[in-house]
Amino acid sequence: MTSLIYGRPPAVFDPPGDAVQTSPLIPGSASLDDMAQGSADAVTMLAPPGALERRAVLAQALHVLKPGGRLDVMAPKDKGGSRLGKELKAWGLEVGETAKAHHRRCQVIRPERIEGLDAAIAAGALQRVEGLDAWSRPGVFAWDRIDRGTTVMAAHLPPLKGAGADLGCGFGALSTVALRSPAVTSLRLIDIDRRAVEAARRNVEDPRAAFDWADVRMMEESGDLDFVVTNPPFHDGGAEDRRLGQAFIRKAAGLLGKGGALWLVANRHLPYEAELNAAFKRVRVVVEADGYKLFEAGK
Repeated sequence: MTSLIYGRPPAVFDPPGDAVQTSPLIPGSASLDDMAQGSADAVTMLAPPGALERRAVLAQALHVLKPGGRLDVMAPKDKGGSRLGKELKAWGLEVGETAKAHHRRCQVIRPERIEGLDAAIAAGALQRVEGLDAWSRPGVFAWDRIDRGTTVMAAHLPPLKGAGADLGCGFGALSTVALRSPAVTSLRLIDIDRRAVEAARRNVEDPRAAFDWADVRMMEESGDLDFVVTNPPFHDGGAEDRRLGQAFIRKAAGLLGKGGALWLVANRHLPYEAELNAAFKRVRVVVEADGYKLFEAGK
């Protein structure tokens, strides 16, 4: 029996321990996108909160299920759970729906035929985004726009030089700015989201760039980089978690060599100054604009 799991459902739902993990947010996982139609007997899923992303992932799960296979999907009520049943029923499915632990849970037995899956899968696939002039897809951070923080850094980032890294690179917007400097010798683009790394590979066609699907927090600290740029995440599973940005600051300090510089942009309300001052010899606010702060911190 082939059993798949997507994400990390709460333990209260008894997720199978022997299932193959397929979440793009867990480095090393298998890709649900690459699995053959009708190849799985069961899929257990913690559905993502974004509507386009969620519909695409649900459709892909149903695509890989065999007729008669079971989809068991749940989500917090305030992060898509209240809409799960309606979204599944829109494909003509019979849905068993329950509530538990502030989640909605839906169970479906896959029928022989389902209409409309291909359109949902296509809407959530890697695509050239109109008006963005870049490849991206739903689920990637700020997938269809340049977020304001990146815009602030792009407007004030000086020409960089040497070897660097973009921590939490997304689809590669900041990396594109960093690589405008011919004095940059190499740049590692690192993100926990496989989809972001795939998009960045399409968008950053520069021989100086290398790409890593990895959790920044778990990386080995080389201590030899000349610069780091980052617009760090501060949400985990849809909830604000300031510890993410603080962990990125500590990791950047460990990656940089003596004299290296961190360029970090963050929402103005986030409490990063103490972490920056603890990890670096000098810290300055370069600019405050559009609700963001741009910091330069030196080793």
